[in-house]
Amino acid sequence: MVRTQIQLTETQADGLKKIAAARHLSVAEVIRQSVNAVLKASNIVDAEEQRKAAVEVVGRYSSGKSDISTRHDSYLVEAFRF
Repeated sequence: MVRTQIQLTETQADGLKKIAAARHLSVAEVIRQSVNAVLKASNIVDAEEQRKAAVEVVGRYSSGKSDISTRHDSYLVEAFRF
């Protein structure tokens, strides 16, 4: 773990203490859980994770078309035409 120091308002500190007591956790654990929730909600994915996800879908779907490699741009224009 990495040790860090933050400054909270009195209201924030009191709220964290109440949540921690109600859940029988330390204030530090409540903060860690809160940070994890924010990180998960942010949907920030690093480039390596994006690459892995893209590689995993290769070959999973069939378009029924045999010329995708040569006409991909045309198909994209058709798909995104409004």
